[in-house]
Amino acid sequence: MQASKMVLVLDGEPTRAKELETVLGFIGQQFSICERSSIEQQLNGIETVIVISNETPQAFDIISQFPQCPFISVGDGDAIDTVPNLIGHLDRPFSYEQLTQLLHHCDAYLTHLPGKVSPAKSERLKQNLIGKGIAIQEIRHLIEQVASKEANVLILGESGTGKEVVAKAIHDHSPRSGGPFVPINCGAIPPDLLESELFGHEKGAFTGAFAMRKGRFELAEGGTLFLDEIGDMPMPMQVKLLRVLQERQFERVGGSKEIHANVRVVAATHRKLERMIEQEKFREDLYYRLNVFPIEMPSLRERQDDIPLLLQELVNRHEEEHAAVVRFTQRAVESLMQHQWPGNVRELSNLVERLLILHPNQIVDVNDLPPKYRHIEADVYEPNYSPELAERDALLAIFSDEDASVFSEPNPELLFPVEDEVQLADDGWGGGQQLPDEGVNLKELLAELEVDLIRQALEQQDGVVARAAEQLGMRRTTLVEKMRKYGLNKDG
Repeated sequence: MQASKMVLVLDGEPTRAKELETVLGFIGQQFSICERSSIEQQLNGIETVIVISNETPQAFDIISQFPQCPFISVGDGDAIDTVPNLIGHLDRPFSYEQLTQLLHHCDAYLTHLPGKVSPAKSERLKQNLIGKGIAIQEIRHLIEQVASKEANVLILGESGTGKEVVAKAIHDHSPRSGGPFVPINCGAIPPDLLESELFGHEKGAFTGAFAMRKGRFELAEGGTLFLDEIGDMPMPMQVKLLRVLQERQFERVGGSKEIHANVRVVAATHRKLERMIEQEKFREDLYYRLNVFPIEMPSLRERQDDIPLLLQELVNRHEEEHAAVVRFTQRAVESLMQHQWPGNVRELSNLVERLLILHPNQIVDVNDLPPKYRHIEADVYEPNYSPELAERDALLAIFSDEDASVFSEPNPELLFPVEDEVQLADDGWGGGQQLPDEGVNLKELLAELEVDLIRQALEQQDGVVARAAEQLGMRRTTLVEKMRKYGLNKDG
């Protein structure tokens, strides 16, 4: 076992130092006995764990001087004051169990050491994978670990969680980043065409093959091939893919020449491949060939704390396309954080785009969200306009060309029943009669008509104001204001 790259032993007690040499050599750990003066020389950019004796002069100062190194203390003297990089104390007699556990903690300290990933690389990852939660930080860490390797990666998770984003991030941070990134959706291509799409074909290989065509494996030469929805690949193609992954060679359809495949394969699926193996719908040997380094993508409901950041990022992405922005009230964000998001980040992106269309350059509140996203009770704000503004709006509506057709062809149930038209005629003016020479008091006439229609609506709806307002085509608060203005009550 090699728990870390190098262990330096700083202990002036010869017997104890010899025991440490024995146990470290037994577990296969590289180590070196050193003096205080030679620590800096032996570090030399190598990840190092330092075992230090409690009796070492100025031990606290030494530990504080090298914060990039995890320390383990030994000895029976006074305990060293707590320092962040002092991982623990190794008791004597030394045991395999305690030593390996402490070295494991030292490895974790070195792995997550701040500044270990270059700032530029870390920033690019944060731009690709938005979020500050533990789940997304773990995904970033896995990408950092595997990107520089050649191992096959299998990305698992529900649809819409961003599996292709992760695959592209792996490619961008790998030595193959200068090569092409070639995606293919295995479930979107008919089974009889999938082989040609992957491996290409020679001229005349089948009907319609008028010229030689390269497949995705050749197009991804020197780069990364992303096999999306690998769980939808037909069984016959799984056999051929397994051969390519094993031998790193393939033939075009209709050809006999072996072509070397210099590509890295990253696959993804939302399906449960273990269950498909039990149902004999996916090859077990292919599964283990692909599943060298699995990455499980968290669903959006598992990282709801990231929703505010995702909202801002998605608004920024859609801003140019729609030439607009939207902002969200705090309670609108809280409501979205309570949603279960079966469509994950893709569903959230679609919602943001919809809101940009419906409410451009506005602030979105809970009641502006589609009904299924409203998980918080919120009062609906309805503006209260002065009577003068309301009357002016009514007059404009009556005399506008758009609404003239409404009055020329009245709805008998909602607007002007025949008996009302006759009654107006009996009063001296109304219906289809001409405007008299002496004129009329239009304001009073409209007020009388309005009172009469409100009274009829209340009677027909048994005094239920909300239904009467719906029948009259106005808001409930507007009808209440008019009833107050005209001195009407629910009983007419």
